[in-house]
Amino acid sequence: MPQFTSVRPIRRRTPKKRRSWLGRILGWLVKSVFGFIILSILWVLLYQFVPPPLTFTMVGDMLSGRSVTRDWMSLDRMDRDMVRAAIAAEDSKFCTHWGFDQDAIAEAMRRNARGGSVIRGGSTISQQTAKNAFLFQGGGYVRKGFEAWFTLLIENLWGKRRIMEVYLNVAETGIATYGANAGSIRYFNHDASAMSPVEAARIAAILPLPKKRGAVAPKGFTRRYGNSIAERISIVSRDGLDGCVYQDIVPPKEKTPPRTKAPKQLPGEEFESAKPLPPLNEAVSELPLESQEPVELNLPAPAPQAQPATNETTPPAPGNVEAPPPPANQ
Repeated sequence: MPQFTSVRPIRRRTPKKRRSWLGRILGWLVKSVFGFIILSILWVLLYQFVPPPLTFTMVGDMLSGRSVTRDWMSLDRMDRDMVRAAIAAEDSKFCTHWGFDQDAIAEAMRRNARGGSVIRGGSTISQQTAKNAFLFQGGGYVRKGFEAWFTLLIENLWGKRRIMEVYLNVAETGIATYGANAGSIRYFNHDASAMSPVEAARIAAILPLPKKRGAVAPKGFTRRYGNSIAERISIVSRDGLDGCVYQDIVPPKEKTPPRTKAPKQLPGEEFESAKPLPPLNEAVSELPLESQEPVELNLPAPAPQAQPATNETTPPAPGNVEAPPPPANQ
């Protein structure tokens, strides 16, 4: 008998429809967004336990040929007045907002709409921490969008204490100098474990423009701004505005600033004055222009001029000469 073998039918593969270029771009965007979300969450979780080793601002200083100086100090050791000064200067609602201060943002928008040479921002300490730790300076609205995302992440994954700790250790406090501790060593020759309210206030006063303001001998606006921050430190302490930072934690004890060795030469010192303010009679131009208080100059009294020793009678001063008496009748 003939044997018959079964023949399988040949199936023709139908070619897959290639997606259009628009579909491919959309798919790539979805994958990129999903990957960015996962990586950013892992990045934030890593910095919850590990100090940020480097920031984009530090990289910019390195590319400019500067040597970056930083010295991490935990909040367990840092003087509490430094935390209070940061809250008094940058974000009085730090413990109550969720990362954004709508009132401050609205006020900044109103001021900027009125114009002026200074553009005001309404960024909170949380927003500044997100920018300093994960992003770069500048960038406009694109960077602001990423900043908002990282702000939400650190508010929900870190908490207020970690946000303040990272902020005070990565914020720029001078040319190529980062962190309150490195700034304290640079300006005051001791670390940030013990600071006076004035020292903490001066560090906080230069945070908005660390490359242009000096903490040793501040002038004009920086001096007045630092004085106002020093006064508000007591208000932050009285009202407990820093309570979220030290919640369920024993804050560091207050102690006098220690004496330490003079700091080494740091890059950028040629742009700042490391000397105390000169005498008032030599620094009248540094006084605030709006000050209407009389200025007393401590000028030395002029030395009395020696009178010539003569036997002649000193002639009377002009204008006081008496008329001669009339001649007698002869």
